[in-house]
Amino acid sequence: MTNFLPITIEEIEARGWEQLDFLFISGDAYVDHPSFGPAVICRVLEAAGYKVAILPQPDFNNIDSYKALGKPRLGVLISGGNLDSMLCHYTAAKKLRKEDRYSPENIMGLRPDHATVVYAKAAKKLWPELPVIIGGIEASLRRFVHYDYWENKLLPSILVDSGADLLVCGMGEVQIREIADYLAGGASIEDMLYIRGTAYATKSLDHLDEYVELPTFQAIKEDKKLFAKAYKLQALEQDPFYGKIVVQKQNSNYIVQNQSIYPLTEEEMDEIYDLPYMRKWHPQYDAVGGIAALEEVQFSLVSCRGCFGSCSFCAIHAHQGRIIQSRSHESLIKEAEKITAMAEFKGYIHDVGGPTANFRHPACKKQLTVGACKDRQCLFPKPCPNIDADHSDYIELLRKLRNLSKVKKVFIRSGIRYDYLLADKSDAFLDELCRYHVSGQLKIAPEHVAKPVLNYMGKPGKEVYLQFLKAFNKKNQEINKEQYVVPYFISSHPGCTLNNAIELAEFLRDTGRHPEQVQDFIPTPGSCSTAMYYSGIDPFTERSVFSAKNPHDKAMQRALMQYRNPKNRNLVVDALKTASKTDLIGDGPKCLVRPLKGSFSQSKFKRDFKKR
Repeated sequence: MTNFLPITIEEIEARGWEQLDFLFISGDAYVDHPSFGPAVICRVLEAAGYKVAILPQPDFNNIDSYKALGKPRLGVLISGGNLDSMLCHYTAAKKLRKEDRYSPENIMGLRPDHATVVYAKAAKKLWPELPVIIGGIEASLRRFVHYDYWENKLLPSILVDSGADLLVCGMGEVQIREIADYLAGGASIEDMLYIRGTAYATKSLDHLDEYVELPTFQAIKEDKKLFAKAYKLQALEQDPFYGKIVVQKQNSNYIVQNQSIYPLTEEEMDEIYDLPYMRKWHPQYDAVGGIAALEEVQFSLVSCRGCFGSCSFCAIHAHQGRIIQSRSHESLIKEAEKITAMAEFKGYIHDVGGPTANFRHPACKKQLTVGACKDRQCLFPKPCPNIDADHSDYIELLRKLRNLSKVKKVFIRSGIRYDYLLADKSDAFLDELCRYHVSGQLKIAPEHVAKPVLNYMGKPGKEVYLQFLKAFNKKNQEINKEQYVVPYFISSHPGCTLNNAIELAEFLRDTGRHPEQVQDFIPTPGSCSTAMYYSGIDPFTERSVFSAKNPHDKAMQRALMQYRNPKNRNLVVDALKTASKTDLIGDGPKCLVRPLKGSFSQSKFKRDFKKR
């Protein structure tokens, strides 16, 4: 098939199908591109010979809307979308976002809060006899008891709330084919409870031999510290080579997570990304201008998946694994040639990367036979002596891509780990990066500069960032280019005190940085930082961790990152007063806040300030 997957009954009938094998209900509009999970899963099923259609964004207030494509023969598949639906809807300040870029016309409200749960309940109500299988980022990272920041409470496993029969953890291509084949062969859900990379609810554990048991839902509700313990226990069992089955009791049920799937081979990765994606939104969205979320990725290439960076605030390694899986050069070149043939292509490949662009192979060779180390990280607190920081394969790939006809420039936008780059004994990648793959500005993510905060984040120290800046500037001087680094920072991360936030503000002052956009920490399900935020405990050291939770405290930290913005003046003044840092108020060269012009002298400003 080289056409769009069907999303209407007319398109199903045009294919001559009397009944679907699988109905896929999605919280996103349908975009047929390999960066959109529903398209990938449905294309994988299509390639395996199954009749599958997507029902994008059904009217969740009308049960009949779920019946638009008919009752499927084998099962209902559900994803809340490319983002957790709560993150899609609400900001760090818990305010409703103004737009949803995964919806036509950016309309907010076309999916419900907790979309996976709402869709699964509807499917079960309509067709109680059919298997309902949930997956995607929302299901994957809510598979155990989790903290929902926007509701400010603990929630049970999404399996409990949704009533789904099976949960697919992670990316899901391998699992969904196995599940489909079993269902097509007449198997029941009970016959499939051992499939790697899945989770399910059960009344008994008698069928299990060996497993790790987490603190129960009830115990965690009574003692927040056990939430941190539960996070550590399950996090240590996610490696496919040595990880064990993980269970957690929730009321009368047990949630059972099977062992993770093994890393995909290069051939398996190629097979997934070589499928006939249209690389466009479905034509039904043409009249409203398409789907905005496609714009950033339409002319990008997914080179790899997985991340051994393992930042505390990120759950990518929990969803995709710590072991890097990559595509072949041939597969990527073939996809690039398809991109260059598109009428809309202007000569620019926007990205060649993944969670971290310059991770093209496992951190070390042993990971493919015995897994990633259980008791240490690959890059934190410093790069492991065994790390293979060789960029030669990535350099070769980028050279091939930029030498294609019709390609003017190949950008790298998905982010690089500069500590990994510096661990490479050769500066060849830095040279190529600066010469060919930066469009004037290189975005990187030091996240903070205060050492205690960086330790909680699992990020390298300020000195590593400064070392990279020096190397980057030196290289641009060598090649006679004027290019800049644009750093990203996070405010209010667990462990960040007001003094730490002021330290960051002073760093921005001293380095001449004036960030236009800043990110306030959001405790999303499944991350170590969220475990710290909710429990007040570092899961791995068991030490207490401070988190700014009061809205005003969070606002002060965020405002300090943009202390020059007049709108933030009062918040910055409040922050400096609270931290007894009034020496940073005035006309001195180091001051963050200055007297209002023409209002009064510095001395009067300080006198009036002390009265506040």
